[in-house]
Amino acid sequence: MVTSGSVHGDLGTRTFDAITPGATTGIGSLPHRNADQAAEFTFAAHDVPAIPSLPRRSPAESPIAQALIGVPGVTFGPYGTIAVDVDRLDPGEPVATDLDCDGFVGFRTFLEHAARRRYDGPVKWQFAGPLSVGIGLRRAGAPPALAFEVALHVVRSHLQSLVRTVGEALPGCPQLVVLDEPFADDLVQRDFPIAPGEAVDMLSAAMAAIEPLAAVGVHSCGDADVAMLIESGPRLLSLPASKRLIPMAGYLDRFLRNGGWIAWGAVATEGPIGVTSARSWHQLSSVWCDLVQRGADPVLLREQCILTPECGLGTHGAPVAEGVCHVLRDVARRVRSESAAAKFVLGA
Repeated sequence: MVTSGSVHGDLGTRTFDAITPGATTGIGSLPHRNADQAAEFTFAAHDVPAIPSLPRRSPAESPIAQALIGVPGVTFGPYGTIAVDVDRLDPGEPVATDLDCDGFVGFRTFLEHAARRRYDGPVKWQFAGPLSVGIGLRRAGAPPALAFEVALHVVRSHLQSLVRTVGEALPGCPQLVVLDEPFADDLVQRDFPIAPGEAVDMLSAAMAAIEPLAAVGVHSCGDADVAMLIESGPRLLSLPASKRLIPMAGYLDRFLRNGGWIAWGAVATEGPIGVTSARSWHQLSSVWCDLVQRGADPVLLREQCILTPECGLGTHGAPVAEGVCHVLRDVARRVRSESAAAKFVLGA
C-alpha cells in the first residue's frame, strides 16, 4: 500500500508541471446529449479539458454501467440498471474495454476532437473507483467478497486500457486520472461491506495500475474521511471546499508538503446555484483562511490547487453547466490575482 509519506514518481511531477496553479477543470459528467457539443464545451470551459461522460445521452455512460462494460456475468437494463449472474462473475476473467460501444461515446468523441485540434496539453479524465463499483455489484446481488474482488479487477483493467488509449490518441499529453468514490464518506460506518483498511488497499491497488503512465487522484463529493483517502496514496485529492475540512488541516498540509495537489470543489452544484462568483469565492477563501489558522501553508494551498465544480454537472441542464463554469473561471481569476499579490508582497 502506498501511503501519504511515500516519494511519488517523476511522472506525477511532470503532469502537475503542465498545470497552472488555480487552473479549472471538470468533474466527470456533463448534461449534453450531443457528444460533439460536449467535447467542444469542455475545451471552451476549462483550462484543463476533462473527458466527459454523458449519462443523459445514454444510461450506458453512467459511472457504474460504464465501469462494468465487458464484464462476464453482467447485463444491462434499458435505464442503466445492472443484473448479475453470480455464477459467471470471475475476478480472473479478462475484461474487454470496447471504446466503440455506447458507454464510451463521450470518451472517444473527446479524443477525436482533441486530435483534430492537435491538442498537446494536459488532459483530465474520471472513472468509477473500485469501492463504488463493488457496491454496485453488491446491490445487484453479488456477495461482498466476490463483488469487491471483481470490482478491483475490472477497474484496474479498464483504467489500463483507457490510459493507453489516451496516450496513443494524444501522445505526449500528460494525463490526470481521478477515481470517483461517492461512497467514500461511508468507509468508517459499521455497515460498510468491507473493513476500512481493506478499502484503502483497494483504492491504492486501483491507482497503482496506471501510476507509471498518469498522475492519479481520488474524488468524493461527500464528507469523506480525508486521512483514509490520503493513506491510499493519491497525487490529487478532489473535494468540495467545505468547512468540514477544517479539522483535517494537519492531514491536508502534510499532503501538500509531500507534493500532493488538491482540486477544490469551489462552485456548488446542489441547491441554489449563484450567477456570480461572490459566494463561491467567499466560501473558498474562508476555508483557506481557516486552514491557514490551523497551520496549513498558505503558499502551498494556492500553488498546488486546481478548481472544479463540487460534483459532476450531468443532472443539470446545459445552461446551468455553462453558468457554473463561468463562475468557476471568475473564481480562478481571483485566486490567481490573490496569488500574484501575495508573491509581490513577499518578494517571491
